[in-house]
Amino acid sequence: MRTVQQMLAEAEAAVPRITAEEAKSLVGKPDVVFLDVREPNEVAASGKVPGALTIPRGLVEFRADPNSPVHDAAFDRAKTVVAYCASGGRSALVLKTLKDMGYENVRNLGGFKTWVDGGGPIEKA
Repeated sequence: MRTVQQMLAEAEAAVPRITAEEAKSLVGKPDVVFLDVREPNEVAASGKVPGALTIPRGLVEFRADPNSPVHDAAFDRAKTVVAYCASGGRSALVLKTLKDMGYENVRNLGGFKTWVDGGGPIEKA
């Protein structure tokens, strides 16, 4: 049996972390998708990275799978996916799952606070 700490450690090891500075240089690029995996009330309270898809962690796999009836066309395995959440755990787990689904270019920004503290612009939800 695996614990959540083991799962997080595996996800962190499999998915590269990036800084707010690195992430800011990627905003608006056509080959990059920002993904906010927090719950809707969290996004509404704080805003999000401009243009980020807002999909709660529990729905990402369904939106990312091209064969799913609720597939989101913004997901493309050729693009880099940069995800974040409140502290970095949910985004690490989501990105590890996306990597398992064939998304090779995944990056973990970590927590939204990292973005804010790094001077990243905020789009109000």
